[in-house]
Amino acid sequence: MVGRTLDRSGTTPLWQQLQHSLLDRLAAGEFADHFPGELALVEEYDVSRSTVRQALRQLRADGVVVAKRGRQPRVAPVPEIHQPLGALYSLFASVEAAGLSQDSVVRVLDVRADALVAERLGLEGSTPLVYLERLRLAGGEPLAIDRVWLPFSVASPLLDADFRHTSLYGELASRTGVRLDAGQEDVHAVVPSPAETAQLRCPAGTALFAINRLGLSQGRAIEWRQTRVRGDRFALTAEFTAQFGYRLTHR
Repeated sequence: MVGRTLDRSGTTPLWQQLQHSLLDRLAAGEFADHFPGELALVEEYDVSRSTVRQALRQLRADGVVVAKRGRQPRVAPVPEIHQPLGALYSLFASVEAAGLSQDSVVRVLDVRADALVAERLGLEGSTPLVYLERLRLAGGEPLAIDRVWLPFSVASPLLDADFRHTSLYGELASRTGVRLDAGQEDVHAVVPSPAETAQLRCPAGTALFAINRLGLSQGRAIEWRQTRVRGDRFALTAEFTAQFGYRLTHR
């Protein structure tokens, strides 16, 4: 078995390095058939059994692997996040409803002008907009790349918000009193770019949902959002009957 090297001179604990290495290998599909046991990992990484157990303990807590006493660890099935068509939903709430932890890596939160987006919001091209870009994580694994623009005149209080562990709609309501009550959304499938594949750790052959949303509050356009969601972790659902066709569901 070929050994794998961890950085023993750095400040990152060995168990955490091991955890990240295993996550990278999981994302690459390396453990599709089976997940290595404790002794195999001890030999492969040349670490103590306690180091392996601590790394696996965190992977279990995050729902990545399933391991019971005396049994071989195995990769946990990835919960699929279901979203009913026709509902004004929050991705934050949908992730938590699936029983997964919700976190975000905030890449950009600033003020800028974008003539095309301003036009979609019914504003002059030079109107300042609050722009928020996040990598959305579900259960510690990348789920979506999310970009949203809002009028600065409404959303300026959001510039002080910490969006790593909170929802945009919750912060918008609590800081500005504005609640979205309607919207328009289109969804189509796209092939991810190499950059998106790397950022979202997409398995080979995975498509993305490209979701564009115009969010309204009392008839006023408040939000323009572009989201790219991993197609292997997200599903849109609807109910229908033979008599009435599709009935849009809300929750």
